[in-house]
Amino acid sequence: METYLVGGAVRDELLGLTIKDRDWVVVGTTPQKMIDAGFKQVGADFPVFLHPNTKEEYALARTERKSGTGYKGFEVVFDQSITLEDDLLRRDLSINAIAKSQDGRLIDPYQGVQDLNDRVLRHVSPAFSEDPLRVLRVARFAARFKHLGFSVHPDTLALMTEMTNNGELEHLVAERVWSEMSRALASKNPEEFFYCLRQVGALKLIFPELDRLFGVPQPERWHPEVDTGVHALLALSYARSQTDDEATLMATLCHDLGKGLTPVDKLPSHIAHESRGADLVPAIAKRMKWPTKTARLVENVARYHTHCHTITQLKPKTILKLLKNINALRQPEDLHGFIIACQADARGRTGFEATPYPQGALLQSMADACQQVSAENFIAQGLTGKAIGEAIDKERSHLIGEILANHSNELSD
Repeated sequence: METYLVGGAVRDELLGLTIKDRDWVVVGTTPQKMIDAGFKQVGADFPVFLHPNTKEEYALARTERKSGTGYKGFEVVFDQSITLEDDLLRRDLSINAIAKSQDGRLIDPYQGVQDLNDRVLRHVSPAFSEDPLRVLRVARFAARFKHLGFSVHPDTLALMTEMTNNGELEHLVAERVWSEMSRALASKNPEEFFYCLRQVGALKLIFPELDRLFGVPQPERWHPEVDTGVHALLALSYARSQTDDEATLMATLCHDLGKGLTPVDKLPSHIAHESRGADLVPAIAKRMKWPTKTARLVENVARYHTHCHTITQLKPKTILKLLKNINALRQPEDLHGFIIACQADARGRTGFEATPYPQGALLQSMADACQQVSAENFIAQGLTGKAIGEAIDKERSHLIGEILANHSNELSD
């Protein structure tokens, strides 16, 4: 029985990155021998075992043969005749097909080390095309490693495009798509995930509402980048520099989805794009299996982001209604994400990257002031029922008005 460290642990060690998980491949053994050695078997599709002490995953060397559609359509062979090279050959990218023996020797039959040095993401073999999820995985790795200078090899891009065109991606289930997208959002350059998918034609299949933004013009005065899709990804890039919160990043990405529905004869103006975009969100969230928090924030940012931009022009009662509508007084963390997304919209424009955005701090201060108003004082005054709520709203509106007035005075000084 021979044991090798494989996959991401070897890759990240060679890149000088922190190793998060360590996976092992075991050659020349059987499931029963692993159990007899004290390993605990997990995994239904093929034998994976947990080490009795470290709890790290040990998988028997295996091969896979396409037998159906989608990412589950495989027959797996894991008998004692399977070699380490056989196991590495089934992997997606050469940089993930490097193994390390227990004495520290690298086994690299598919030139993964060279590809690491060349900063290239290249598929190991034509068998790459048998698993449609790999299109999204490569896009995710492109996002994860962009800051290190990695790019996708032209041959791999061509293969990903072919897979998209032949309909393989139609067999992906929503949970797997969202898993890859969610992990991509957490990378240093999440915008690269969507650029890569669009480059191979996959974005229009998995996220058509975002794909159709590309090529849609906006007024050059406010959007020198003009293209609405480009703006969405610039905004996402800025938001990622501020947070790694999944809901906030998705809300930023989707804030202008309504512009993809603007009638051609109205371009480049996008009147009422906010409501059009927000109305799309429930169906998208259901299709993609978004978490409730994500769906809620995406819809609120789409519907109300221009309210934040124009906060100083709104009446106190309108601002209070906004705070209630975006649930800012009940879920303060939602307001934080909302403000970041709105600021990202303002700064995700060519030449506007450092533009001041006092609106965010202003809205936060208004929410903080409203939080200080409670029912106790009004109950003590003898108010009951509906009158209590009316008094609270009146006091909150008054405080918002004071903040607006103070802000206006500061600007005029």
